[in-house]
Amino acid sequence: MNTPVDPLKDPAPGVSRRSAIKMLAVGSLGAAVGVGATALVARLDRSQAPRYYFFTADEAAPLVALCEQLIPADDAPGATEAGVINYIDRQLLGPLSRHQGRYRSGLASLQRTSLRLYQTAFEKLGNAQQTVLVTLVEQGGCPGELWGEPTQKAFFNLVLDHTRQGFYGSPRHGGNRDYASYRMMGLAYPNLVGQNRYREAQG
Repeated sequence: MNTPVDPLKDPAPGVSRRSAIKMLAVGSLGAAVGVGATALVARLDRSQAPRYYFFTADEAAPLVALCEQLIPADDAPGATEAGVINYIDRQLLGPLSRHQGRYRSGLASLQRTSLRLYQTAFEKLGNAQQTVLVTLVEQGGCPGELWGEPTQKAFFNLVLDHTRQGFYGSPRHGGNRDYASYRMMGLAYPNLVGQNRYREAQG
Protein backbone atom coordinates (compact mmCIF):
# COMPACT_ATOMS: atom_id res chain seq x y z
CA MET A 1 0.00 0.00 0.00
CA ASN A 2 1.43 3.37 -1.02
CA THR A 3 1.70 6.23 1.46
CA PRO A 4 0.13 9.63 0.67
CA VAL A 5 2.19 11.72 -1.69
CA ASP A 6 3.16 15.33 -1.21
CA PRO A 7 4.22 16.47 -4.70
CA LEU A 8 5.59 19.75 -3.38
CA LYS A 9 8.05 18.11 -1.02
CA ASP A 10 11.45 17.68 -2.64
CA PRO A 11 13.02 14.28 -1.90
CA ALA A 12 16.23 14.19 0.10
CA PRO A 13 19.16 15.33 -2.02
CA GLY A 14 21.83 12.88 -3.12
CA VAL A 15 24.23 12.38 -5.93
CA SER A 16 22.40 13.56 -9.04
CA ARG A 17 22.07 11.33 -12.06
CA ARG A 18 24.00 13.87 -14.12
CA SER A 19 26.78 13.94 -11.52
CA ALA A 20 27.06 10.17 -11.72
CA ILE A 21 27.40 10.43 -15.49
CA LYS A 22 30.14 13.01 -15.15
CA MET A 23 32.05 10.75 -12.79
CA LEU A 24 32.52 8.40 -15.70
CA ALA A 25 34.37 11.13 -17.52
CA VAL A 26 36.60 12.62 -14.81
CA GLY A 27 39.05 15.01 -16.36
CA SER A 28 37.87 14.39 -19.89
CA LEU A 29 34.97 16.76 -20.47
CA GLY A 30 37.31 19.29 -22.02
CA ALA A 31 38.29 16.82 -24.67
CA ALA A 32 34.64 16.03 -25.29
CA VAL A 33 34.06 19.34 -27.08
CA GLY A 34 36.06 18.75 -30.22
CA VAL A 35 36.96 21.33 -32.81
CA GLY A 36 34.31 20.02 -35.17
CA ALA A 37 31.53 19.67 -32.59
CA THR A 38 30.09 23.15 -33.09
CA ALA A 39 30.06 22.75 -36.86
CA LEU A 40 28.32 19.39 -36.60
CA VAL A 41 25.60 20.77 -34.36
CA ALA A 42 25.14 23.75 -36.65
CA ARG A 43 24.54 21.42 -39.57
CA LEU A 44 21.59 19.74 -37.88
CA ASP A 45 18.27 20.64 -39.44
CA ARG A 46 16.15 21.54 -36.46
CA SER A 47 13.37 23.14 -38.47
CA GLN A 48 11.56 19.85 -39.12
CA ALA A 49 9.43 18.17 -36.49
CA PRO A 50 10.72 14.73 -35.47
CA ARG A 51 9.05 11.74 -37.02
CA TYR A 52 8.49 8.62 -34.97
CA TYR A 53 7.97 5.07 -36.14
CA PHE A 54 6.37 3.58 -33.02
CA PHE A 55 5.34 6.40 -30.71
CA THR A 56 2.55 8.84 -31.34
CA ALA A 57 3.40 12.51 -30.81
CA ASP A 58 1.45 12.44 -27.53
CA GLU A 59 3.50 9.47 -26.31
CA ALA A 60 6.83 10.83 -27.48
CA ALA A 61 6.47 14.19 -25.72
CA PRO A 62 6.48 12.89 -22.11
CA LEU A 63 9.13 10.27 -22.95
CA VAL A 64 11.48 12.95 -24.32
CA ALA A 65 11.02 14.93 -21.11
CA LEU A 66 11.55 11.83 -18.97
CA CYS A 67 14.75 10.84 -20.78
CA GLU A 68 16.05 14.39 -20.44
CA GLN A 69 15.46 14.18 -16.69
CA LEU A 70 17.56 11.01 -16.60
CA ILE A 71 20.42 12.48 -18.65
CA PRO A 72 19.95 16.26 -18.68
CA ALA A 73 21.95 18.68 -20.76
CA ASP A 74 24.36 21.03 -19.08
CA ASP A 75 27.77 21.84 -20.53
CA ALA A 76 27.41 18.66 -22.61
CA PRO A 77 24.46 17.33 -24.63
CA GLY A 78 21.72 15.49 -22.79
CA ALA A 79 19.36 12.74 -23.88
CA THR A 80 17.31 14.98 -26.16
CA GLU A 81 20.20 16.32 -28.21
CA ALA A 82 21.75 12.86 -28.35
CA GLY A 83 18.57 11.48 -29.94
CA VAL A 84 17.76 8.93 -27.23
CA ILE A 85 14.06 9.05 -28.17
CA ASN A 86 14.99 8.03 -31.71
CA TYR A 87 16.94 5.06 -30.41
CA ILE A 88 14.05 3.82 -28.25
CA ASP A 89 11.50 4.50 -30.97
CA ARG A 90 13.46 2.55 -33.56
CA GLN A 91 14.40 -0.34 -31.30
CA LEU A 92 10.80 -0.87 -30.17
CA LEU A 93 10.08 -2.01 -33.71
CA GLY A 94 13.00 -4.43 -33.56
CA PRO A 95 15.03 -5.96 -30.70
CA LEU A 96 12.97 -4.23 -27.99
CA SER A 97 9.56 -4.98 -29.46
CA ARG A 98 8.60 -7.06 -26.41
CA HIS A 99 8.48 -3.79 -24.44
CA GLN A 100 5.96 -1.99 -26.66
CA GLY A 101 3.03 -2.57 -24.31
CA ARG A 102 5.05 -1.63 -21.26
CA TYR A 103 5.97 1.72 -22.80
CA ARG A 104 2.41 2.55 -23.81
CA SER A 105 1.03 1.58 -20.40
CA GLY A 106 3.84 3.22 -18.44
CA LEU A 107 3.65 6.52 -20.30
CA ALA A 108 -0.14 6.60 -19.82
CA SER A 109 0.35 6.00 -16.08
CA LEU A 110 2.98 8.74 -15.92
CA GLN A 111 0.58 11.20 -17.54
CA ARG A 112 -2.28 10.21 -15.20
CA THR A 113 0.02 10.77 -12.24
CA SER A 114 1.15 14.16 -13.50
CA LEU A 115 -2.43 15.26 -14.11
CA ARG A 116 -3.48 14.05 -10.65
CA LEU A 117 -0.67 15.79 -8.81
CA TYR A 118 -0.18 18.91 -10.93
CA GLN A 119 -3.18 19.12 -13.29
CA THR A 120 -0.65 19.41 -16.11
CA ALA A 121 0.86 17.00 -18.62
CA PHE A 122 4.31 15.78 -17.61
CA GLU A 123 6.15 17.37 -20.53
CA LYS A 124 4.65 20.77 -19.65
CA LEU A 125 5.77 20.76 -16.04
CA GLY A 126 8.68 22.88 -14.90
CA ASN A 127 12.01 21.19 -14.38
CA ALA A 128 11.70 21.13 -10.59
CA GLN A 129 8.25 19.52 -10.71
CA GLN A 130 9.42 16.96 -13.27
CA THR A 131 12.37 16.08 -11.04
CA VAL A 132 10.11 15.54 -8.02
CA LEU A 133 7.71 13.37 -10.03
CA VAL A 134 10.47 11.27 -11.61
CA THR A 135 11.95 10.68 -8.16
CA LEU A 136 8.57 9.56 -6.86
CA VAL A 137 8.23 7.13 -9.76
CA GLU A 138 11.74 5.83 -9.13
CA GLN A 139 10.90 5.20 -5.49
CA GLY A 140 7.40 3.83 -6.15
CA GLY A 141 5.86 6.72 -4.22
CA CYS A 142 3.06 7.72 -6.60
CA PRO A 143 -0.60 6.84 -5.93
CA GLY A 144 -0.78 3.09 -6.56
CA GLU A 145 -4.22 3.17 -8.18
CA LEU A 146 -2.77 5.13 -11.10
CA TRP A 147 -0.31 2.39 -11.99
CA GLY A 148 -0.78 -1.17 -13.19
CA GLU A 149 1.80 -3.05 -15.20
CA PRO A 150 4.55 -2.10 -15.40
CA THR A 151 4.87 -0.87 -11.84
CA GLN A 152 6.36 2.55 -11.21
CA LYS A 153 9.81 1.22 -10.36
CA ALA A 154 9.79 -1.26 -13.24
CA PHE A 155 8.88 1.47 -15.73
CA PHE A 156 11.53 3.82 -14.36
CA ASN A 157 14.21 1.14 -14.62
CA LEU A 158 13.10 0.18 -18.13
CA VAL A 159 13.36 3.74 -19.41
CA LEU A 160 16.62 4.34 -17.54
CA ASP A 161 18.18 1.24 -19.08
CA HIS A 162 17.13 2.17 -22.61
CA THR A 163 18.12 5.81 -22.11
CA ARG A 164 21.63 4.71 -21.21
CA GLN A 165 21.73 2.43 -24.24
CA GLY A 166 20.63 5.25 -26.53
CA PHE A 167 23.08 7.72 -25.02
CA TYR A 168 26.18 5.52 -24.81
CA GLY A 169 25.60 3.06 -27.66
CA SER A 170 26.65 3.25 -31.28
CA PRO A 171 25.00 5.95 -33.41
CA ARG A 172 24.23 3.16 -35.87
CA HIS A 173 21.37 2.12 -33.59
CA GLY A 174 19.61 5.49 -33.67
CA GLY A 175 20.98 7.31 -30.60
CA ASN A 176 24.21 8.99 -29.48
CA ARG A 177 23.75 11.59 -32.21
CA ASP A 178 27.01 13.21 -33.29
CA TYR A 179 28.82 10.89 -30.85
CA ALA A 180 27.54 13.00 -27.95
CA SER A 181 28.55 10.65 -25.15
CA TYR A 182 31.92 9.82 -26.72
CA ARG A 183 32.71 13.53 -26.96
CA MET A 184 31.59 14.08 -23.36
CA MET A 185 33.93 11.35 -22.12
CA GLY A 186 36.76 12.20 -24.51
CA LEU A 187 36.63 8.82 -26.22
CA ALA A 188 37.45 8.04 -29.82
CA TYR A 189 34.76 6.32 -31.83
CA PRO A 190 35.67 2.62 -32.23
CA ASN A 191 37.08 1.57 -35.58
CA LEU A 192 34.50 0.11 -37.95
CA VAL A 193 35.60 -1.83 -41.04
CA GLY A 194 38.98 -0.17 -40.96
CA GLN A 195 37.54 3.33 -40.58
CA ASN A 196 37.32 5.65 -37.62
CA ARG A 197 34.33 7.75 -38.58
CA TYR A 198 34.43 9.77 -35.40
CA ARG A 199 37.90 11.06 -36.25
CA GLU A 200 36.71 11.88 -39.76
CA ALA A 201 33.82 13.83 -38.28
CA GLN A 202 36.22 15.71 -36.03
CA GLY A 203 38.40 16.67 -38.97
